Amino acid sequence: MGIHIKNITVRPRKNAINVMCAPQLTALLGCWAASNDLQSVNACRDTAQSLFHCMKTSPMPKKVHRPTINYHLARLGKKIQ
Repeated sequence: MGIHIKNITVRPRKNAINVMCAPQLTALLGCWAASNDLQSVNACRDTAQSLFHCMKTSPMPKKVHRPTINYHLARLGKKIQ
């Protein structure tokens, strides 16, 4: 015999994570790979500056509070009884 619980919803799938400054970081890593030298300051100066500027000006993502499993169990317990 199954239990029928009303008013319970399932969370939608999470959206893809938006990584800030990813194109600039990819460009810098590509420049380093193309120059075959991580110490080459002059060859990758523009890409390094664009990454630095992006990291300096981008706002930090806010942390989202996620309720614990105990919170959800307590909520379900109230609905079942």
